[in-house]
Amino acid sequence: MRDAKISTRAIWAGEKESLAFGATQVPVVHSVSFGYDDMDEWYDVAVGKKKGHIYGRNTNPTVEAFEGKIRDLEGAEAATSFSTGMAAISNTLGTLLYPGDRVVSIKDTYGGTNKIFTEFLPKQNIDVVLCDTGDHEEIEREVAKGCKVLYLETPTNPTVKITDIERVAKAGKKAGAIVIVDNTFATPINQQPLELGADLVIHSATKFLGGHADALGGSVCGSKDLVDSIYHYREINGATLDPMSAYLLLRGMKTLKLRIDKQCENAMAIAKYLQTVDLVESVFYPGLEDHPGHEIAKKQMNDFGGMLSFAVKGGVDTLRHFLPHLKFANKAANLGSVETVVGPSRTTSHVECTPEERAAMGIPEGLIRYSAGIEDVDDLIQDLEQAFQKIPANIFVNS
Repeated sequence: MRDAKISTRAIWAGEKESLAFGATQVPVVHSVSFGYDDMDEWYDVAVGKKKGHIYGRNTNPTVEAFEGKIRDLEGAEAATSFSTGMAAISNTLGTLLYPGDRVVSIKDTYGGTNKIFTEFLPKQNIDVVLCDTGDHEEIEREVAKGCKVLYLETPTNPTVKITDIERVAKAGKKAGAIVIVDNTFATPINQQPLELGADLVIHSATKFLGGHADALGGSVCGSKDLVDSIYHYREINGATLDPMSAYLLLRGMKTLKLRIDKQCENAMAIAKYLQTVDLVESVFYPGLEDHPGHEIAKKQMNDFGGMLSFAVKGGVDTLRHFLPHLKFANKAANLGSVETVVGPSRTTSHVECTPEERAAMGIPEGLIRYSAGIEDVDDLIQDLEQAFQKIPANIFVNS
C-alpha cells in the first residue's frame, strides 16, 4: 500500500486483513484466548510457524490492525504495540540495554524518559550520557566513544528543540549503535525517521495518533529482528495494548493527515501571534525563522507540528491568572488531541522533575506547553488575547 499517499494509507493500511463478516470496520475482539481443536495447528501458531492468535497478552486481531497501520505509515518492516507510550520507551530500552552498556541521549527528553535515564538505568549499571540538545558536535563526540543505543527525541517535549536525525544517525551507525527516535510530536505525517537513518521509531500513540484523548497506547517500528526482540520482552513483561484502545487509535488515525495539517497551520499562526504579546518572554516553535532548529526542521520535516510552548513574564504567578481564563483549551496533562490542550511543564511533561532539574533543562517555571487543536484559529487567538487581558498589572511588581 506504500505506493498510495499517506492520507490514503492512514485510512486503509492494516485494516482489510482484520475485517470479518463483511464488516467495513475492524472489530473489537475482546476475547482473552483463541481456541484450536487441531493440536498441531495450535502448536504451529503458538511457536510462530503459522499466523494466528493464542492469548491476548501476546497478540490480538484488533491490536494487530493498529500495528499494521503504524508500520505502514512509518515505512517500517515491523511494528509492535504497548499499553502506553512510556511502556514503549521502557520496554525498548529494557530489551536493548544490559549492565555495562552505554547510552547517549539529549537533556531535553520528555520528563518520564529523562527519569529512566537519570534514575533507573544508572541503578542497573548502565552508563548514561546526556548531551546538550542541538549540540551535534557533542553528540557525535560522545557517540564516537562507543555506545549501545543513541536515543533521540525531536522535536522535544516541551521546548520543541530540533536534532538533525540524519547527521547524528550516521555517527551512531559508525559507532555500531542502535538509533532510536521518539517521533510523537512530529508524527509520520511530518517526519520519517527511518528514512533519515534511525533503526527504531517510538510513539506515544495516546497523543497525535489517536487524536481524541480517549485511548492510551504506544508503538515501536523498525526492522523485524529488532521489533521481534522488543515484542518478546513486552509479551513476557505484559505491557499489552488492549483491544478497545487499539480500536480507538485505529479510528483516530484515519483522520491523522487532516488533523495534523490543521494543527500545524494553527500552531504557526498562534506562534506568530505570541511573538507580538508583551507579556510573553519567549516563544518556542520550529516554524519560526528565529528558532535555533528552524533550518534543520525545514530539511527533515514536512511541516513544523502542532506543538509549541511559550514563557510568560511573572512566572507561576502569571500562570495562575492566565490559564483559568482560557475558554477554548483543556487545562490538562495531554497533547495532540482535536481540542487545544495547555498546561505548564511543572504539572505536565516534567512534573516528575524538581524546579532545579527543570531549570537545568532550560524549562522555566512560567513555561506553557500549547498543543494546538483543530478549532478556528481566529477563535484561539481571541481566546488568548482575552486571557492575557485578565492578568493584573501589579503582578509584575515583585517578579
